Amino acid sequence: MPLEVQIVKKLRDFALDATFVAGDAPLGILGPSGAGKTMLLRCIAGLDRPDRGRITLNGVALYDAEREIQVPARRRRVAMFFQHYALFPHRTVEENVAFGMRHLPREDRAKRVAALLDRAHAAELAKCYPRALSGGEQQRVAIARALAIEPEVLLLDEPLSALDTHLRSQVEAHLQETFAAYRRPALLVTHNIEEAYRLGEQLLVLSRGRVAASGEKEGIFRHPPSLEVARITGCKNFSRARAIGEGLVEALDWGCRLRVAQPLTRPPAYVGIRAHHIDFSESPAAGGAQENVFPCWVVRVSETPFRVTLYLRLHQPQAQPREAAAEPAAHHLQAEVFKEKWRLFRERPFPWHARLSPDSLFLLSE
Repeated sequence: MPLEVQIVKKLRDFALDATFVAGDAPLGILGPSGAGKTMLLRCIAGLDRPDRGRITLNGVALYDAEREIQVPARRRRVAMFFQHYALFPHRTVEENVAFGMRHLPREDRAKRVAALLDRAHAAELAKCYPRALSGGEQQRVAIARALAIEPEVLLLDEPLSALDTHLRSQVEAHLQETFAAYRRPALLVTHNIEEAYRLGEQLLVLSRGRVAASGEKEGIFRHPPSLEVARITGCKNFSRARAIGEGLVEALDWGCRLRVAQPLTRPPAYVGIRAHHIDFSESPAAGGAQENVFPCWVVRVSETPFRVTLYLRLHQPQAQPREAAAEPAAHHLQAEVFKEKWRLFRERPFPWHARLSPDSLFLLSE
């Protein structure tokens, strides 16, 4: 049951110009704050009207500027899940969930509410009011209410952003269960890269109102089509690049030549690598330099409970303070490693040897 979107809407600083198709696999919509993500959902839900274009669901027009079709939001069978849940505070949990089913006979309505709350692991909350619920419980109830109308499209706007880490993990697991059972178009807006990757099977990257990339998530993360998409999807390491031979590029900002596996179909503007793809060799190969292996020194370290980010300088150690004014940027690369691995080699003498695998490097346009 595809949802097809092709719309343009003028916003304050730019135009939302989005064209894509969403099928029965959850679609993560990733982009920075202010990229037009929420407005895109509002246009699909019928809460805002585009300036031109069309939106169709299963071949039926929900909006068509040329044919002057604008189906009201209440008739679209589209459920929009808001960031702050929007539960009715004066109604109990079961009354909130039943709100969209007033057309059903009372007995049928009660059975459906019970089934939805059971699926949301919230059956014991039926008689509670929203003020008595935790953030995670409100989240689960709001999802049950969204599903109560048996929507043809499910829209979720930053569903995890207001939750703490523990609750986010619980609700994320519930969303995965929901998507697995739903198998209709489900669009999840987020600015969190890991959230988009874990919950979406397909990915759409939105930047200042336009679709910068769309498709299978693994392909976009492994080979982002542009510098902009690489940055939005969390890549930290870029260098200006130029092709110097078959499968070879010069990384101008890193001061090295690199073998790349990606075909050079056109002159690259940049070369990039994700921080967790940088590896470390014991030592350079005997009798000569290993391919894509370079001596490095750690400029500084940043730790989280489970990971360590290493800021690396290639080729030579950082200059002494009196020489710093003549030096380029203090570090060239960021590498991320789990703490277990960090403990294994952190006491090794410098230089270490960083390896940039040809398969992990990607070439970028402007």
